[in-house]
Amino acid sequence: MKRLLFLLLLISTVHASAQKAMDESATEKFVLKLHEAKFRWMVNKRLDSLNNMLDERVQYVHSNGWIQNKKEVIEDIRSGKLTMTNVKVTEAKARVYKGFVIVNGKGIFSGIMDGKPLDISLLYTEVYAKRQNGWLLVSRHANKLQ
Repeated sequence: MKRLLFLLLLISTVHASAQKAMDESATEKFVLKLHEAKFRWMVNKRLDSLNNMLDERVQYVHSNGWIQNKKEVIEDIRSGKLTMTNVKVTEAKARVYKGFVIVNGKGIFSGIMDGKPLDISLLYTEVYAKRQNGWLLVSRHANKLQ
């Protein structure tokens, strides 16, 4: 009887671990798609979509040390201070934690900043948090690649 109980417990544990891994994999894929959609929204100036996926307290830390909040990110794109013309993500990986997903990525970012062309390769980290209305970007930090 003890062996049977042990075997059932073992099977249950293995099943729960497999289910958790499948859930984490689905969450990683979803957030990676959201993360890439964010760049398309920036390029296409889909500010409503961008606004809906940025947390109210988001902090954008740019590679030059410039820090922006949600309102500033949206307004700089709306006003044309920052115009993204293309974003090519060359690498992105997500890791799931309880209530959070961390995305580490590399990409080539092209645009116009204050009227001047901008082409830069970046290494970045984004943190997404699970909120009532879905996964929201709560923090982003970027560094220039040589």
